[in-house]
Amino acid sequence: MEAAITILALLFVAFVALGVYLTVKAVGAAKRGVDRTITQARRTVEDTTLRAKSFGQTGVAGELAQLRLSLRTSMRATQDALHAGVAEDPSLAESVDLFRRLSAHGLELDEELKRLEREPDRATVSGLLPQLRERTQRITHSADSLRWAARDRARQFADDDLDALNAQIDIEAGALRHWTVEERPGAASGGEATSRGRRPGTDPGTDWPAPPAGAGNSSTADESWGGPAREGAPQAITAPDPQLGTRYPWQKSARPETTN
Repeated sequence: MEAAITILALLFVAFVALGVYLTVKAVGAAKRGVDRTITQARRTVEDTTLRAKSFGQTGVAGELAQLRLSLRTSMRATQDALHAGVAEDPSLAESVDLFRRLSAHGLELDEELKRLEREPDRATVSGLLPQLRERTQRITHSADSLRWAARDRARQFADDDLDALNAQIDIEAGALRHWTVEERPGAASGGEATSRGRRPGTDPGTDWPAPPAGAGNSSTADESWGGPAREGAPQAITAPDPQLGTRYPWQKSARPETTN
């Protein structure tokens, strides 16, 4: 009895622990999903604000907004392209590492541009614009180079696979068009041997050799080669009467019927 109670208690504890573990995992997944949604929404709002500032404002504020927008757009596009390509091409792992190092410089520049947007001294910020513009161009150029290199690599692999597939299809199409008598459906092997052993000038529809010279009008010769006798030709042997059957020399002749 005590052993049964102990087993039940252990099972209860195991079920409680499993429930707590599943609850924690579910809460963590939900929290990550919420954080991801909030981050994406904040990013969308910020991009929309920067786009509005770059088109609606002029001077230093508009220039800073345009630099941030171009930087963020290029970095995000490269990140999406590399993360999507590394799942199919593991050789892009090194490119992902390089982009991670480049992202550190990009995030640093983005934070600096964000601080300069709130800087009241516009003259100083205007003097820093050429340097900021050069840094932004260098980072975006490197990001674009990685992105287009990954896309060119994927497209080249697709082109190579398509070329190999086209070559195989051309070979198969040529093989399908190269038909012979032996490859036709329903062709028998005996027909091949007969067609090869046929003499020139014979009828291709017959399967027997032609009769020898001098026996052209002989019905017996036709029958000896297996051919049918010509219509109207005399029979060499008179057919027996079917009512009398086959007659032999040792059989007695049938007695005629007499009347009393």
